[in-house]
Amino acid sequence: MSNLERDPVELLCPAEEPAGPAVQVLSARDVPLGGPRAMNVRRTLPQRGRTTIGAWCFADHYGPDEVQLTAGMVVPPHPHTGLQTVSWLFEGEIEHRDSAGSHAMVRPGAVNLMTAGRGISHSEVSTPGTTRLHGVQLWVALPDASRHVGPFFEHAETLPVGIGDATVRVFVGSLAGGAAPDASVTVFSPLLGAQIDLPPFGTVELELDPAFEHGVLVDAGPVEISASDAPPSVTANDHASNGTVSTTAAWSELAYLEAGRSSIRLSAEAQPVRVILLGGVPFGEELVMWWNFIGRDHDEIVEFRRQWQADVIGRDNPDGRFGTVEGYDGAALPAPELPTVRLKPRK
Repeated sequence: MSNLERDPVELLCPAEEPAGPAVQVLSARDVPLGGPRAMNVRRTLPQRGRTTIGAWCFADHYGPDEVQLTAGMVVPPHPHTGLQTVSWLFEGEIEHRDSAGSHAMVRPGAVNLMTAGRGISHSEVSTPGTTRLHGVQLWVALPDASRHVGPFFEHAETLPVGIGDATVRVFVGSLAGGAAPDASVTVFSPLLGAQIDLPPFGTVELELDPAFEHGVLVDAGPVEISASDAPPSVTANDHASNGTVSTTAAWSELAYLEAGRSSIRLSAEAQPVRVILLGGVPFGEELVMWWNFIGRDHDEIVEFRRQWQADVIGRDNPDGRFGTVEGYDGAALPAPELPTVRLKPRK
């Protein structure tokens, strides 16, 4: 998915992450994306208060949209570097094409993971039979040791499992001490991604990895969240935590839990709950995120943009870093202009 928003406050500010409360509730902002026929998404990562959760560095939440009213998703070929995209749907179907030669459908219950590595381009278009489009698009920052790997694509079906009152689907990593089947996709740092559904007045308690920080993105709610400490001997990096913490998060909000939590309890009120639970070991490396690129400094981003504009938009070298997306009927997406200040990395 293409990040068309250009927000110098959010993406260029070099400020460190605030210590903040043990549960930090982040509100989404509306962002148009996808070119002239832009659809709106709700973005909770990145923002000034939180750049990453583990290596998760980008979270867009969209729908449910009636395609006949919104025109659905039409994202022309666009580039990525230094990241993985994770596509997860609740409703609808999206056609994926990329310059590594992949052609696949994104459907509910299956995860599509694309590793950009040193560079890739792809398109995403909702299919003609889709009437409602509803899901999340997530990015994972690749650690420095892996960010230049060759690009590749993976598709994996997930299995639902009942835990407490919940239905759980793990699409990245593992959850609940193996009670839910592990996801069978490749990641380059310890990560978790799962969909959790609860019926009205339902409750579930799940074991967490205390080395991870976590985020709860609410697709349907509100949801009551309680998280308990790990014993001091297994708390990540001697991180100080404060017994049991709790909050309520509403639709489209993301609740952040610092590392050191050993379990989480999710409870529904009178309406069903659906959340995306994200987790990972805190990502200590500095990143520069601009448009669809992740690099480590300003000059890298400038060079990525130059190559995209010359090789693909200018058609100077269709076999260059970003390749060519075969089968898409239309032009690739030009990069926006760079800001007039140097891009500064953030942790």
